[in-house]
Amino acid sequence: MGLVVAFQMDHISTVDIEADSTFALALEAQARGHTMYHYTPPDLFFHDRKVMAKAQPMTVRREKGRHYELGAAEILDLATLDVVWLRQDPPFDMAYITTTHLLEHIHPRALVVNDPASVRNAPEKLFVTHFDGIMPPTLIASDPARIREFRAEHKDIILKPLFGNGGAGVFRVKPDDENLTALLEMFSKASREPIIAQRYVPEVRQGDKRIILIDGEPVGAIDRVPAEGEARSNMHVGGVPVKATLTKRDREICAAIGPALKERGLIFVGIDVIGNWLTEINVTSPTGLQQINRFDGVNLEGRIWDVVEEKRAHGAR
Repeated sequence: MGLVVAFQMDHISTVDIEADSTFALALEAQARGHTMYHYTPPDLFFHDRKVMAKAQPMTVRREKGRHYELGAAEILDLATLDVVWLRQDPPFDMAYITTTHLLEHIHPRALVVNDPASVRNAPEKLFVTHFDGIMPPTLIASDPARIREFRAEHKDIILKPLFGNGGAGVFRVKPDDENLTALLEMFSKASREPIIAQRYVPEVRQGDKRIILIDGEPVGAIDRVPAEGEARSNMHVGGVPVKATLTKRDREICAAIGPALKERGLIFVGIDVIGNWLTEINVTSPTGLQQINRFDGVNLEGRIWDVVEEKRAHGAR
């Protein structure tokens, strides 16, 4: 029996149909006979104790330039739907956090994927700090003196905004780099949030591995190799995806975090592993499905939908 599904996402017109994981999830939903609606975060609202959205019926197809059609807008009571996908991209700012508070009113009457309260409580670079022995030496601080001490101890470090995404604002600071003070000034002017500093992991030159976990279980991976002269491995800044396999250490990391993901209703998660170290746990709008599918010949979006449909059928998180 088909479900009624809404995707809360950035506008469908902006997606790259060859890379976007939300598009892959929508294609799979359509193939399974589910009815789909599309709305963007500004279309979400709370009125008379109901969480509503101005949404449009959506169909999709893998055809560049003609990859979607949207019908006439309707006002939906989201609690009456079967599934709501929380899939807009970060930044993880107060606007994003507000949507999690609103969607918390309807979950699990409508199954929200991922659980909005858990998304709010698991920022990508902070959630990882709750697990022992799997992250590189890390400092989260606002005090420039602490950050300078960290660089003096570890020599070669990475600086990045605590709630950034997509490689924006990520800097490698080597021992002889004279720009540290200027970078700290830039961060302090841009935000009141602390900075995250991590010891540089040279294995990133062989790839920053994205591992997909479904309901706490690892199901596939790709390596993202930085472009020449680039410290960041994100694909939209030139990182190249290459085939990857799960190592013994990768599986140890997944085993350490998997039960916590499952317990929190974090069904679709992407983690970033460099060498032997976990650097981020991505729960907001993880990507990588299409790239892994091409290398491994699998259908990860189908496996995700299998889990979602089962949980919906049993009324579970």
